[in-house]
Parts: sequence; structure tokens; C-alpha cells
Amino acid sequence: MNSPLLELLRCPRCRGTLAGTGLPLARASCSCCGKEFQVARGALRLAGSAGDYTESFGRQWNRYDVARPAEDDAVFRVKTGVTADSLAGKLVLDAGCGGGRYARLAAQAGARVIGVDLSTAVEKAATLCAPYPNSLIAQADLLNLPVEERVFDMVYSIGVLHHTPAPRVAFSQVARCVRPGGRLSVWLYRQNTPPQEWINSALRALAGRLSPRLLENLCAGLGLVGSVPVINRTLNKVVNFSNHPDWTLRVCDNFDWYAPAYQSHHTVEELKRWFHEEGFADPVELAPEKSGPVYDWAHRHGLIIGGGVNLTALRGTTAHA
Repeated sequence: MNSPLLELLRCPRCRGTLAGTGLPLARASCSCCGKEFQVARGALRLAGSAGDYTESFGRQWNRYDVARPAEDDAVFRVKTGVTADSLAGKLVLDAGCGGGRYARLAAQAGARVIGVDLSTAVEKAATLCAPYPNSLIAQADLLNLPVEERVFDMVYSIGVLHHTPAPRVAFSQVARCVRPGGRLSVWLYRQNTPPQEWINSALRALAGRLSPRLLENLCAGLGLVGSVPVINRTLNKVVNFSNHPDWTLRVCDNFDWYAPAYQSHHTVEELKRWFHEEGFADPVELAPEKSGPVYDWAHRHGLIIGGGVNLTALRGTTAHA
């Protein structure tokens, strides 16, 4: 864990600066109110997990090994609009780092990376990032983000804000960390057609009543369905399940869809408005990983369940931005 990066974190209670003790860092304390924060399993604990709200993510990312370096590199490029290599020497915030696969990617490329997440997935993230002293993983709340404002060259949040109780508030908290001229990239679930929304909202409500073990078994069953040709490209336009070629990632994707307590869906226009309201000019919509005439048409019309709204923009450098 990188102690110099600690200077960019703030006390979540009073926004005071933090001072660390121990090499490697063992704990931190607020220079203003004196509150102490422990390092446990490699992650600085600035917040406790929010019970059922984040429990599924801790279970998901600590239980499944989903890091796939080559695929992670490609996904990162598509969903942020930049390559990991371009971040060498830059200050980066991974807002909702989960199990840490993208934080590791940026740190490995030479960026100075702070990864924050409210779930216990920070334990997996800390393990993945442990070889890189230019990284720091903290358990913290995106709705009360204890990070210095307007200092990061690059801030990204991939598939996270829509799992909070207040996505617009979380977006504002994340956006304020970007320096003038810095970049923000955000990926959220795209709003589907009304019938798709009704069906999948009902199914998620039913799934929420299942025990985690039973739900995992159900997701494994859907993983089998997702391996069947034709079915995995037709039925999943009505009932969501993953058709990823990797079995582990199929099961994890399914659990990621049905287990979370919160899941909101958004439009391009809505996310663009958020960017503008936070001082980002001309947000650019990033193209999805897949392409083709039929897929592109279905994506634009919100027919791809689990598809995304993905924008990137630079913060304005004028005084009012």
C-alpha cells in the first residue's frame, strides 16, 4: 500500500487530512477529529460495508476469480476511451473498484492508483494490487467519497454507480475528483424497452428473496443455458443471462445481474446531462465492445439487456467549470 497516496484521502466524518503509521501502512488517523482507521487484509477501512446493500458484491468478487488480463485490457479501453498504457505516471481514481482488475491494470501500466469500493471486495482488490506500491485500495462510500477534490488526471467508474441507492449523488461525488482538463469515464446500465424492464424487474425481485447459495445455483443453471447456441442469443433478449464464452464469467455475470439490492437503468441523454451539470463539456458516447448492423441497431434502441450507456469527457478548464 502506497503511503504517499494517503495524502489524497480524507476523513469521511470531517474531511480532515489523514496521517498514516507503520511501513507498510497499518492504520491512519484524522489530523482534525482524531478518528482512527485500520488497514485490514491490505485495504484501508474508511467505511464499513453497508449490509445487504453491498453484501452480494463482496461475495461475488471474493468468491470468483474473474481477472482475465487480456480481456480486462480490451474492456478497459472500450469503456474508458483510453488505453491503460496511456496512464503511466498519471493520477487515477477507480471509483468502485470491486475486485480490482482494472485498478491492477492501471497500476501495472505505471499509474498512481487509488481504488475505492464499499464492499468487502476490496480484499480481493488489495491482493491483486499488492505487487504495485503505486496503488492504494480503500473501503469507502461513493455517496460520501473521502477523496481530495479536483486532483485526478483520470477517474473512471465501470458498472458501479447504478448499484447505489442514489446514482446521481454518486456521480457528483466521483466527478468532483477530476482536475480541470482531466478525464471522467462512466459506464451505466442502459434503459431497455418497457416490456424488458417489467419482466427483468419482476425476475430480480423474485431472485432477491432467494438465499445467496440458492441464487448461485440458479445462476450456474443459467450459465448452462448461456452455453447453448441459438438459445443464448435469442432468449437472453427477454430474460437476462450471460453468454460469455468463459463459464466462470457467465456465472459471475448472472449473479451480478440478479443479486444486487439496487440496479438502476439510464439513457444517454440523462448521463450527458449529468456530465454537463458537473462542468464537463461535450461528453462523447463510447461504442460497445460488439458491433454489426443488427447489434448496433438493437443497442441504440435499448434492446440489449445488460447493455450500457458509456460516456467520457474532459472537465472544463474555465473558472466556472
